[in-house]
Amino acid sequence: MTGGGFVANGPAGDFSGKITVPVVITCVVAASSGLIFGYDIGISGGVTTMAPFLMKFFPEVFRKASEVKTNMYCKFDSQVLTAFTSSLYIAGLASSLVASRLTAAVGRKNTIVLGGCTFLAGAAINGGAANIAMLLLGRILLGFGVGFTNQATPLYLSEVAPPKWRGAFSTGFQFFIGVGVVAANCINFGMAKHSWGWRFSLGLAVVPAAIMTTGALFISDTPSSLVERGRVEQARKSLTKVRGINSNVDAELADLLKFNEMAKDAKREPFLTIFERQYRPHLVMSIAIPFFQQLTGINIIAFYAPVIFQSIGFGSNSALIAAIVLGLVNLGSILVSTGMVDRHGRRFLFIIGGIQMFICQVAVTVVLAVSTGISGTKHISKGHGILLLVLMCIYAAGFGWSWGPLSWLVPSEIFPMKIRPTGQSINVAVNFATTFVLSQTFLSMLCHFKFGTFLFYAGWIALMTVFVVFFLPETKGIPLDSMYQVWERHWYWGRFVRGSVYVLLLVRSTSLLRILSKTGEEEVIKGSRFNCQECGRTIIN
Repeated sequence: MTGGGFVANGPAGDFSGKITVPVVITCVVAASSGLIFGYDIGISGGVTTMAPFLMKFFPEVFRKASEVKTNMYCKFDSQVLTAFTSSLYIAGLASSLVASRLTAAVGRKNTIVLGGCTFLAGAAINGGAANIAMLLLGRILLGFGVGFTNQATPLYLSEVAPPKWRGAFSTGFQFFIGVGVVAANCINFGMAKHSWGWRFSLGLAVVPAAIMTTGALFISDTPSSLVERGRVEQARKSLTKVRGINSNVDAELADLLKFNEMAKDAKREPFLTIFERQYRPHLVMSIAIPFFQQLTGINIIAFYAPVIFQSIGFGSNSALIAAIVLGLVNLGSILVSTGMVDRHGRRFLFIIGGIQMFICQVAVTVVLAVSTGISGTKHISKGHGILLLVLMCIYAAGFGWSWGPLSWLVPSEIFPMKIRPTGQSINVAVNFATTFVLSQTFLSMLCHFKFGTFLFYAGWIALMTVFVVFFLPETKGIPLDSMYQVWERHWYWGRFVRGSVYVLLLVRSTSLLRILSKTGEEEVIKGSRFNCQECGRTIIN
């Protein structure tokens, strides 16, 4: 068989499940870990516009911003200042590479708790920072915390939610990211006029960290994670709790045990397994989706929204208000996605959102070119400023119901059990790596490319929309352990996975393992022979 070993996958029963109070509470508590990521995204951009903060830590940037009278795009161009923002993402990248083993070894829940505690420590250090070293140390701890939670939470939501409503439950993570962004922007606005406001804004990050960490202590781990770690009875209790006391969970638990047994039989390093031919579509998606998500430009705009609005002519307070409006629009659009993702599917939202964002980015480019001039020296009029805010809000809405929540949902649901933590780890690592590069270079791009910066993102949005049209299959309503079917039927990816998937008909009974190949050819795997179901023969090792 191509690539060696066989796929830990097979047809699952139709465990559609139902929405119960325990599953709602569990998913809401888990999704609340998005608060810390969102709060940091929102707080960073606002704090970097506060004069007391700049005077204390970045005096050269403050002097440059105060004195510049020419190119408005270059007010905040500073590699040291962007290092403050982007240092978190280098730490997040490092922690995400460790987090796959961590989630497999200690479980999804415990990884979320660890991430919350680490983030809390970083927030406390940032709030009390006396110099750049303390500021960067705090940011690095925040990065470790976000790396752990971003790894574990999407997996947790996908594994606990009923397949029929997995999309809606999984968008909860992005919703709480949005809540965190809005809350941070509101706090920044309230604290902007106080000399100690930046300290309060950074230190208050301990609140969302404490909320999500405390909540995570009272939820159970996912059934998949418990089975993976050999805690079958706990897995049964967890399944019974989230599916409802009156539900019969024996069949679903049996499937989890079956796929876990197959994964153990493969006995290969997951980071090597994911590079096998039959996992080519999974690997490509785990890299392409987070890469494209960041190249929509949304996190850059979220980080630097106050800086952007201030750079193009808004006053300090007006820039913070505009950032709040942008965050509220994004938050509302995530709720729209929650209601639509399990009805209209992932592809539909990806495509519609992509078209919407592309049009808005091109329009922003045109408005900025007309209103500020080629050199960026013209003062932007009030009318053009309002138009820019409207266009950015429409853009944020397009992201909020497409690439925002779906970039966390789709990678978390496409992987078979044995490489699920590894796939999510790659997804998060690529997300952080891309975010780091973009956040480190954005202010410099804005200074040199001016309005062309937004055209740069428009080009990427066009490319990613075409990618979705041709290469992303629909995954709505498919049980996690039946997901291989969507790849088998795909016009392109089918050539990689077709003939590589085996169906386990009987789990080990004494020393026997009965398997039927889905191909028409007899093959030898670890000394055992298998042939196709259509042949009418079953060969037992």
